[in-house]
Amino acid sequence: MRNRHRFTLMLAPALVASLSACDAGIRATAGIPVNIEDSAGVRIVQYAGTPNTRAPFQFPARQLYRHGANPGDYAFQGIDRGSLFPDGSAVISDPFNDELVVLSPDGTAYALLARRGEGPGDISMVIGLFAVGQDSVLVADLELGRATVFSGGAVSGTVDIRRTRGLGVEGIGASGQLLMATNSYMSGFAEEWLPGHMARFDMGTGALDTVASYDFMSRPPPDLPWSPIGGSGSVTVAAGQFVYTRSDRPEIVWRLPDGTVTQIVRWQAEPAPLTEELLAGVEAGLRARHQMANPGASDADIEQMTAGAMAVYVASLGGPMPLFNSPIGDAEGRVWLPTYRPGGRRADIPDYTVISADGEWLGTVEAPPRLRILDVAGGLVLGSLRDEMDVQSVVVYELTTDSS
Repeated sequence: MRNRHRFTLMLAPALVASLSACDAGIRATAGIPVNIEDSAGVRIVQYAGTPNTRAPFQFPARQLYRHGANPGDYAFQGIDRGSLFPDGSAVISDPFNDELVVLSPDGTAYALLARRGEGPGDISMVIGLFAVGQDSVLVADLELGRATVFSGGAVSGTVDIRRTRGLGVEGIGASGQLLMATNSYMSGFAEEWLPGHMARFDMGTGALDTVASYDFMSRPPPDLPWSPIGGSGSVTVAAGQFVYTRSDRPEIVWRLPDGTVTQIVRWQAEPAPLTEELLAGVEAGLRARHQMANPGASDADIEQMTAGAMAVYVASLGGPMPLFNSPIGDAEGRVWLPTYRPGGRRADIPDYTVISADGEWLGTVEAPPRLRILDVAGGLVLGSLRDEMDVQSVVVYELTTDSS
């Protein structure tokens, strides 16, 4: 039986303080009136429309560093998850090489933190990866059923998380709990919305507590096996709090790790219809994903799978698309709402709407082409960048401000 260590992760005091930061002085944004009120202890921020403004920070023309495209760099076969350290270095999960890679602060060097295996410090199927402070990394592994903390490159603690199956690790609470949410489901459910659950897992005691339920997945139309533009609920973590969105609602809900709702931001928006123009390039993306998921399949089988998926998209033409894709929460408590694009490839998302921890509508940030954001912290953005040959590398950008 594996050894289990009782330990508690402590986050930086500035992060804890940001959880309670509220600015009641938010004013109209881009001419859109905003109303702020308190309802039974919940801060509610309501915009009378959708502000159309540029965020006070943007991506620069050049990356701070890029790793994976130069001689001597680590050869990524895939990039799944990543997290930034305070000094700008990063830890990356490559699910095809089954390795965890740590990059230096300038991106010129790398070191392997973990390889595939079953022993202490090994990995198999990483479902959570978080830099905790400067020298510690928390890794949640579904297949091995454990969370491991590496400190200074060595294992400093391991916890059995097998009882949390069916839940994804979305982040870490202010007191070191794992903040989790439903991440899988069986099709064919009868409800209009299949419920999901938020939970917190105490790594010191092993206690798993369900703290809230939410609308997780909408039922597809009766004539379709699934809906490419159906509504879904997403949970992320921003500065130690749960953040929930439903893709067909212009609303964001913040919850403490115990499930208590602290803030709701609402605005006015109408969904756009799915058009043939928006399907351009979707077929090629679907084919590539089928090939990746079915490496032994024949060309004919791949084409059949791709045609079946495209038929569902065509049948959905004219239907209302989601208002946004699954959000990203950052270390400052901000929420990044990606523009929705059909096909499911976040790397092709052109821009993000960013809302602050206190509900202020900061505006739109235009992302570089073919970038998928992995983490945002300390003014830096960590991402995966695909080149023209679809080869992935890791990039870090330093966001520039209007005064830069």
